[in-house]
Amino acid sequence: MVNRPTIIDVAKIAGVSKTTVSRVINDDVRKVSDETVKRVRQAIEELGYQHNSIASSLRTDRTNIIMLMIPDITNPFWPEVARGIQDRMDEAGYSVVFANLDWNHAREQDFLKIAMQTRVDGILINPIHVSEKQIITTQIPSVVLGIRPGFNTLDMVGSDSPAAMREALAYLVRLGHERIALLLGSSETGSSHSRKNNFLNFFAERDLPVQSEFVVNVRFDNHGGEEGMTQLLQMPEKPTAVIASNDLIALGALQVANSMGYQVPKDISIMGIDDIYAASLSIPALSTVRKDKYQIGKIAANYLIQRMTAAVEQGKQQISKVPCQLVVRGSTTRPA
Repeated sequence: MVNRPTIIDVAKIAGVSKTTVSRVINDDVRKVSDETVKRVRQAIEELGYQHNSIASSLRTDRTNIIMLMIPDITNPFWPEVARGIQDRMDEAGYSVVFANLDWNHAREQDFLKIAMQTRVDGILINPIHVSEKQIITTQIPSVVLGIRPGFNTLDMVGSDSPAAMREALAYLVRLGHERIALLLGSSETGSSHSRKNNFLNFFAERDLPVQSEFVVNVRFDNHGGEEGMTQLLQMPEKPTAVIASNDLIALGALQVANSMGYQVPKDISIMGIDDIYAASLSIPALSTVRKDKYQIGKIAANYLIQRMTAAVEQGKQQISKVPCQLVVRGSTTRPA
């Protein structure tokens, strides 16, 4: 087994002390001459020396690693958020590790324990089951992805989901739709309950009728959309329009409507929320409400950096709601 070169090996070849090598590695070269810096870097390259960041973290109590915890990495919503996070974290010198929770309570708990054991510097989390208290107990600076009830201390960054739902419903009502169904992505978080309330309140405020059977709980994926749409299209009185909690659900609904012989949007309009890339590629292309996913990630990363560097007053909660935008495509039109 070949031994890895150490900082001592670099110091010997460069003819300097370990302290000088350490300063060059950490870009603290104020007291090091240009010629010495050059010799140290040449020695590092010659030996193929790799800095031991784990050993450094034991000395400095920092790992320069943050953990991103998301419910489903296969949902196209999250890669754009992750890109915004990683771009900002790269600028600040942090690495990002991903934790896919898979909507599983045990995995969520396990990853929080791993975050503590590996001593990550920060956590960005879209909570499924864990409470604010459980996150705070880790004593790791944390920011919540999404605007959640019950989180009154931690910083939160998300889209203005209530406004997105109202925007989508108002657009469908302007087209003339009254029998509008909701494919409600269900989870054990308060967000599903909020979506349902936003939907019902919209109709109540306008004194419009809403049928309780038109609110169908489904999984947060395209299969949920397929199952929910099948249920809606088997009803004696069918909706003229369907809005889904996200684009994945809406795309599943669109696929089922097409396969059952319905023409979208002539027979039924379908609308999503998020504006993932696939929404523009479906046939017909999906009307939706665009969320600025990259910006959500970037703002969340900024908040976390501020918390890790104590740049924000302790106890002051920061909340950012990123605006949404209506995107009209071919899956919606006036009711027949």
